[in-house]
Amino acid sequence: MSGLMIERVLPGSIAEEMEIEGGDRLVSINGHPLRDIIDYNYFGADDLLVLEVEKPDGEIWEVEVEREEGESLGLVFPAPAPARCGNNCVFCFVHQLPKGLRGPLYVKDEDYRLSFLYGNYVTLANIGRKELERIKSQRLSPLYISVHATDPELREHLLGKRGILPILEIMRELAEARITMHAQIVLCPGLNDGEAFAKTVEDLAQLHPWVASLAVVPVGLTEHRGRLPALTPVTEQFAASFIGEWQDKAEKLAERLGEPFLFLADEFYIKGQLSFPPLESYGDLPQIENGVGMIPLFLADAEQVLEEAEQLGARSVTVVTGESPYRYLSDFLERLSKATGATVRPIAVTNRLFGSSVTVTGLVCGGDIVEALKGQELGDLVLVPDVMMKEGEGVFLDDMTVEDLERELGKPVQIVESTPWGIYDAIKNG
Repeated sequence: MSGLMIERVLPGSIAEEMEIEGGDRLVSINGHPLRDIIDYNYFGADDLLVLEVEKPDGEIWEVEVEREEGESLGLVFPAPAPARCGNNCVFCFVHQLPKGLRGPLYVKDEDYRLSFLYGNYVTLANIGRKELERIKSQRLSPLYISVHATDPELREHLLGKRGILPILEIMRELAEARITMHAQIVLCPGLNDGEAFAKTVEDLAQLHPWVASLAVVPVGLTEHRGRLPALTPVTEQFAASFIGEWQDKAEKLAERLGEPFLFLADEFYIKGQLSFPPLESYGDLPQIENGVGMIPLFLADAEQVLEEAEQLGARSVTVVTGESPYRYLSDFLERLSKATGATVRPIAVTNRLFGSSVTVTGLVCGGDIVEALKGQELGDLVLVPDVMMKEGEGVFLDDMTVEDLERELGKPVQIVESTPWGIYDAIKNG
């Protein structure tokens, strides 16, 4: 059925005044049929609109709207159902999930619309001419593209799919249409490193500024790979060697292009036990959601918090973290305790759900927090970083709720922004 189902209408909005209701279907705007929320935003940008609305009983309304510039209609739609991924990537994280989790966690999406709307990374391996033309005509920019390798044969091997369009051809076409792109490479030692990596970096740098940034992240391997292809993990030695070679090259590339372009994920520095470059070398942090620059930003914010911290009295708080950022968090909390008079200590949680090789905070589940904290002296309050929670659902990856965690630990639990300010404010106001 064409059009968009209206989930609800905001009180006091234009739509409410026009007696449009949740459960109605918005069929078209100014004669343009609507496929999704992107069409709604694109065709609904004018101040004079004619809306075709279908009521639940099949009655068709034609509603004329004249509004002030930028005024919202007040329509709320459900999130679009994502297109399924047709790839079979050798490093796919979904394929490495343990059994017994909820069904939606095993769903792989590959949808250029979600890339534009929410910053999801997509390979564009399943895209056709019709979708490309839509991206260009509606200027769906920026897009976030998983490149992994620009060599066509190597990329097909990494994605587990044959006969796909060469990614450079697609990205050159998008660049010519002035579509901004952010790219990423999941680095797999022995596959797309070395000369193949250098070629990919140079190929994408040639498309700057339309390829605005390139992030390199280490392949993530769980203990549930089963019969999946054997992959070599990023070791401390590999990470140190990689940073030793490519940090300098990234700086030279930034000088050549006039701005930072190649960004190396925090995990490389953590694994290699190396110091981070200064925060300013990360530009405006275009890849921070990809785990690039999070620790440098945390360290910079920590210094500001410590400068402004007040005496808070004899409070005792436990802060939960993954193993990767533990040493940075631990140093901050030790200094914060001295600055505030409170007792604030971190506890690193070993990831039993995915395996001990997975050390990032965002993949810690509720059950593993219980295992790590049971029997420990937790103080008055337990702080859990928000990155551990499934976005918009209020539960951990294993579906444990905050209430479940409080019951298991016998302590109040508070979800906090995973920043120095988030931690400090929670202690101050808790």
